[in-house]
Amino acid sequence: MSTDQTDGFDGGVSAGDDSEPEIDFYGGKLASAFPLVFFVVWAIVQSGVLRVSDTTGLVAGMLVALIFGMFLVKGSWAGYANTIFAGMTQRVAATAIVAWLWAGMFAETIQTGQFVSGLVWAAEAAGIGGAVFPAATFILAGLLATGIGSGYGTTVAFTALFFPAGVALGANPALLFGAILSGAVFGDNLAPVSDTTIVSAVTQDADIGGVVASRFKYAGVAAVLSFAAYLGAGAVMDGISVAGDASAILGSNVGPTGLLHLLSMATVIGTAIAGRHIVEAISWGIVVAFVLNVVFGLADVSEMLVFRASDSLWIARELSVLPFVEAINTSPEGVTSSVGGSLYAGAQGFFPLIVLVLLIVAGAQIMIRGGGFRAIQDFLLESVATTVRRAELTMVLGTAFVNSMITINTAAEIAIAPYIARLGERFNINSYRRANILDANTSALGYIFPWSGGVLVGYAALADLPTKYDWFTRGMVVDPTEVVPFVFHGWLLVGVFVFSALTGFGLEYISDRESEEVARA
Repeated sequence: MSTDQTDGFDGGVSAGDDSEPEIDFYGGKLASAFPLVFFVVWAIVQSGVLRVSDTTGLVAGMLVALIFGMFLVKGSWAGYANTIFAGMTQRVAATAIVAWLWAGMFAETIQTGQFVSGLVWAAEAAGIGGAVFPAATFILAGLLATGIGSGYGTTVAFTALFFPAGVALGANPALLFGAILSGAVFGDNLAPVSDTTIVSAVTQDADIGGVVASRFKYAGVAAVLSFAAYLGAGAVMDGISVAGDASAILGSNVGPTGLLHLLSMATVIGTAIAGRHIVEAISWGIVVAFVLNVVFGLADVSEMLVFRASDSLWIARELSVLPFVEAINTSPEGVTSSVGGSLYAGAQGFFPLIVLVLLIVAGAQIMIRGGGFRAIQDFLLESVATTVRRAELTMVLGTAFVNSMITINTAAEIAIAPYIARLGERFNINSYRRANILDANTSALGYIFPWSGGVLVGYAALADLPTKYDWFTRGMVVDPTEVVPFVFHGWLLVGVFVFSALTGFGLEYISDRESEEVARA
């Protein structure tokens, strides 16, 4: 996602930080990893073993982990408690949250404006069936994510819009969800305005333009193989049986009019490419979508924003002439005053996930201040990474380890960046190469682990679809554990760098090429 900040996470970006831990734990520095390890185990049991896809359940798991972790602290618990607050106020978490909220409002507004129906009409007109739809979705999601620099924003938009269209056309749901996540990985990894791109470049003292140019060969190989994989898998994996054809399912609204919202998406992409902040870019997209809905009759104002107030209030009755105020009878049981519409619904669905993200970043902050990250890094530096090949393989596996615990990819990237810098400098590895290893793996794995931010934000949008369409059932919602094998671009990108580390493909030393002046965002 595009941001104007690269700091704010107390892992630091300096490779030479040898300060002592700020929190002492019984059991030593590694005990500071307890909250995150406990959470990962909880997530595996809940999501993987019991197949309970409930974000609120993960919130409870992280809360319990933070409470238990407190009993491992030596002396006063005040430092531990203050670290939780410090972690929850990090800008890196706020960046992800803002992207989700804005992207959620945008996706919901163009969904209300019949964009899904337009996609179905276009797919049927072009002869694109369920077998080809996941491959096409991967390409389009990758283009959007590259344009706006936000993999999370792309995941929200495509899950809300392309997923129901693809399921209606007969695409396999798990494969389709995997294609959306793969497109998000592609954009997060390659977009010059992505926060992961910026952080990877800045923390390794490389210029952003040079980093992006140097990673095309890796991303390109993974993307070509992924596209072929989605075509092949789409041909053999059946979709869910839906009564009636796609046009009949979506009703009389199926037609080209909803494709007007391609202009809404183009507005977001164009504004972002022009160098504007992602919040500004998506805000303009929301404005354009709102206007198109009203001018072309795609949706009423009340479908995008409405205040439902009791008709017992005289002011509610008087203001009900306005298109966004509705006076309702609240006397029947269960009927209450409320706020509704696409703008409200688009933001409201992510509230549990927002809490979870804040708690996870707090757990990461505890592990950093407790010295856990430093202890692991020092062990790998001294005992594992003894040659260039082993050093690069350790970089790949180290980023995987950190991403398994810190589920927001930018936060994980900032936490592991000093280690990548120290290790790379020890073996004279070029800053471009270091930045590419760092970014590719954090971008990919942030959309693979079932408890990761990228997967959960998509699942939150998926879980809301049965309330949007009468024909969309709970059985069509993909469990986060089901999609793991089908995030082809994520797995292949990691695979490309494992291969590169083992064979030396693309390896550059510091003397091979000098980085331009570091472009700090």
